[in-house]
Amino acid sequence: MSEQLTIGELASRTGVATSALRYWEELGLLPAPARVSGQRRYPPSAVELVGLLLLLRGVGFTLREVKAFIASRSPAGDGWRELYRRKLTELDQRIAQAQVARTAIAHGLACPHENILECSKFAGGIAALLAGSSLEEAHEEAHSR
Repeated sequence: MSEQLTIGELASRTGVATSALRYWEELGLLPAPARVSGQRRYPPSAVELVGLLLLLRGVGFTLREVKAFIASRSPAGDGWRELYRRKLTELDQRIAQAQVARTAIAHGLACPHENILECSKFAGGIAALLAGSSLEEAHEEAHSR
């Protein structure tokens, strides 16, 4: 039998708290480990699986998406590619939204008014938002005056 890891050893090797490992097991992200005298015993491959979970979480996948990714890892399947495509589209949208927000905040900082609420461009942007414009459209509208 190969070396089996206790939950503490797995936590130590991966930097993940034992409570998180138990939670991931409960969610089905980690397979239920063997038990020896009631204690969890993980195969050495669990270290790599935890690393995969950390990587996927680090690039923005939710736990639900991580579970779908793990379920899609059949030898012949490429369901993971579709998950990656969807996440990439979502990230592109979030980046675009963050760039619009950054531009609006930078313009706000550059506003010469002591009180931004007295700025006609700021007020125009708020009016455009309230009229149903997106943040990007409202910002463009306010600065085209």
